[in-house]
Amino acid sequence: MEHVTLLLGIVIITALVFDFTNGFHDTANAMATTISTGALKPKTAVAMSAVLNLVGAFMSVEVAKTISKGLVNEEGIQPEVIFAALVGAILWNLVTWLVGLPSSSSHALMGGLIGAAVASAGLDAVNGSVVVTKVLIPAVAAPIVAGVAAMLAAKVTYKLGGKVGEKTSTKGYRAGQIASASLVSLAHGTNDAQKTMGIITLALVAGGALAPGSNPPVWVIVSAGMAIAMGTYLGGWRIIRTMGKGLTDLQPQQGFAAQTSAASVILASSSLGFSLSTTHACSGAVMGAGLGRKGGVVRWSTATRMFIAWGLTLPAAALVASGAELVMRTGDVGVAAVAVFLVAACAAIWLISRRQVVDHHNVNDVRPAGAEEPGVVTTAIAAVTVPPTVAAAGTTAAVTDEDLKATIPAETTAPTAAPAPAAAV
Repeated sequence: MEHVTLLLGIVIITALVFDFTNGFHDTANAMATTISTGALKPKTAVAMSAVLNLVGAFMSVEVAKTISKGLVNEEGIQPEVIFAALVGAILWNLVTWLVGLPSSSSHALMGGLIGAAVASAGLDAVNGSVVVTKVLIPAVAAPIVAGVAAMLAAKVTYKLGGKVGEKTSTKGYRAGQIASASLVSLAHGTNDAQKTMGIITLALVAGGALAPGSNPPVWVIVSAGMAIAMGTYLGGWRIIRTMGKGLTDLQPQQGFAAQTSAASVILASSSLGFSLSTTHACSGAVMGAGLGRKGGVVRWSTATRMFIAWGLTLPAAALVASGAELVMRTGDVGVAAVAVFLVAACAAIWLISRRQVVDHHNVNDVRPAGAEEPGVVTTAIAAVTVPPTVAAAGTTAAVTDEDLKATIPAETTAPTAAPAPAAAV
């Protein structure tokens, strides 16, 4: 029993670590567009998001019930299984954060839980109907619904904004962005913080500390809310850069439309108990808003890499978790080996990230590697556009090669100067 108590403590701490990584991994969902459009300064944005994530954690426990009671069968699930699930989820979160891809922390957690449960007790340990109805279907529907809603909302905002001056419109929508970003942060707390509550509750049931079917205790709700809030304040700057600058270039009107649409989808899913990926909803909304502006461009190379990461999240986390569960079957030595591996892997990923630091100082400076430049075709056409010519009425002015060459911008060169003497090496 002493071993179980110690292991249960390790599982709870590991769950809170996952909650922390969930916070900084998903900060971009609420604040990437607000930061990229300049509506809020980066540090102010993440601080506000952290507070609202904490508040949102106390608003509902419906998603926590889905995780703790519905996804897997509680009977036969041991604390080792929960620990293995968290290992898979944490490592996937950190790997995708390192490369700046906004993948789903929710699906990483659920994939880890499914993989560990199947490795431990077979396919019967997983409730397939719950996985399909409350995980897979929302995973596909969320980005589509949020994207369409954001695209329509962006079109409406531009149509309405055309009746007022551009400066007044931009200022108003930046204020609206702050309000909508606050709503997304609140919605994120009601959805994602509860996933850790559900995992800890499931671990307590598996360890015999709670009766099956119990709701999360108050101390679980408080600790999960605090962990995700601290992670949010840390700021996942790499992913903020991708969502704010890598997918599309957003104006305040589009940012407002994207965040309002995403918040509506997340809050609706939380009330229904759907374990929705806030990343899917927010990313879909950003792309939809990008297409909602005339001439808007979505960088599909970045979007494709993101889609691939989404598809790999569940199986990758499940594979790592199942391997960890198999290792832990050897007893205390196996548990210790998995714990050491997790700590070493996290440290290695952090050291690699230090080679190219992304923080609040440079989050908006450049686009991520691999992101295509917006409007390549448009830029090429503009470079060879024929300038207007003045001709007599009823005549057509001829266009010469010199006219075409005149429209192509010349390379900027420094003024010619006398060659400088060679510098000594």
